[in-house]
Amino acid sequence: MNTQIEILAQPLNIQSCIDWVMSPQSGGIDVFIGTVRDATKGKPVVRLEFEAYEPMALKEMHKIAEQAFEKWPVQKLLIHHRTGVLEVGEVPVIIAVSCAHRDAAFEACRYIIDTLKQTVPIWKKEIFENGEVWVAAHP
Repeated sequence: MNTQIEILAQPLNIQSCIDWVMSPQSGGIDVFIGTVRDATKGKPVVRLEFEAYEPMALKEMHKIAEQAFEKWPVQKLLIHHRTGVLEVGEVPVIIAVSCAHRDAAFEACRYIIDTLKQTVPIWKKEIFENGEVWVAAHP
């Protein structure tokens, strides 16, 4: 199996994700690690809360993976996304892609995170010191 896609309630393990995509055939591994930042548009963020419609989210994430395999010579691909309450500095998403060459790994990884943010039903609530707002997990 060359794909690992999960939605998890527990903290994501960056090193195990990288280890999973590594292989002797891979000359390039690209990893995107999304982290909870301490401010949005100048407003201090206390924490984020992520919710997902898991059956549809997993289906869409698998579709994105299939598209990446069709567009680039991807060897292994991993998408992990957190749900629940995340504090500043925690990791809500990891994308890891291995390919024989770096250009394909870079391009596939960027495509995966950009498409995930546009199409996967995952929502985040930003909690500020003086309020909160639900936003899509994409820009």
